[in-house]
Amino acid sequence: MTDGKLTSQPDSAPQASSGCGLDRRDFLGAGVAAVATALTGCGTLSKEEFLQHNFQELSKEEVLSVIARLEKEYKAKYGKDVKVGTTPAMPGVIFGYALDLSRCIGCRRCVHACVKENNQSRSPEVQWIRVLQLDKEEGVNLQHADQYYNPAEVPEEGHFYMPVQCQQCKKPPCVKVCPVGATWREKDGITVVDYNWCIGCRYCMAACPYGARHFNWGEPNLPPDQVNTDTHYLGNRPRPKGVVEKCTFCVQRTRKGLYPACVEICPTGSRKFGNLLDKTSEIRYVLENKRVFKLKEELNTQPNFFYFYGV
Repeated sequence: MTDGKLTSQPDSAPQASSGCGLDRRDFLGAGVAAVATALTGCGTLSKEEFLQHNFQELSKEEVLSVIARLEKEYKAKYGKDVKVGTTPAMPGVIFGYALDLSRCIGCRRCVHACVKENNQSRSPEVQWIRVLQLDKEEGVNLQHADQYYNPAEVPEEGHFYMPVQCQQCKKPPCVKVCPVGATWREKDGITVVDYNWCIGCRYCMAACPYGARHFNWGEPNLPPDQVNTDTHYLGNRPRPKGVVEKCTFCVQRTRKGLYPACVEICPTGSRKFGNLLDKTSEIRYVLENKRVFKLKEELNTQPNFFYFYGV
């Protein structure tokens, strides 16, 4: 060892040079960044991001380092102090969601509240919630559902509406097919994504029977004046190009005891949310007293998202 550097040659031996002023550490770092770019197709991925462990494997000190790096990056990009939280699942809580098909009017306010809350791309706009228009005479017939309805007023006579988003399955097919373990189900029932580990293979999109996962084909367009600065690492923090994203029941809100944005904005009270383990909760009352069904129940994904008829 000479001058704090490792060497396998005598001191008098000539030193190898890259010809561009890089030492071995810099050269290795540049190589790692190049590999990261080749694998992910994203030219902005740093070697620190590429070498970062899966979020589940990080120590407390490593988590603090990662969060500090992200907040610094977001500050530079958006000119705002973006807080990235890591609030864990609350003990004794499994979140459940119920949607009243007899009350939903198809106004799509839930869609746009979700976009605003969760820092989704604006142009093109990525939407985690799809609202389907269905014919009352046919019932829940997804083959004839219209996602792009656009009447002058809603609800349109002879139709009803069925919003679809991540069903937060107990047996999520998306988790099973992920080759790198970038997505998993948390203890509170929320399926999450570590965007720093997602390689953009889109296997999860192919496996999801609900069309609930969405891919960032380009750099997300998120104007600085529209950034929600209250974020969560596993939820609504700004995402990069080349990753898959999805509804997380607004993990940045619900783990603080708040409703998801879509529940809070709904003008008809169609959306119900709460703790499935709490016998006194509204969600439990709905499940025990209303006509309830699960979407594509025959697939045995066991969603924690339910549909019901309140009237």
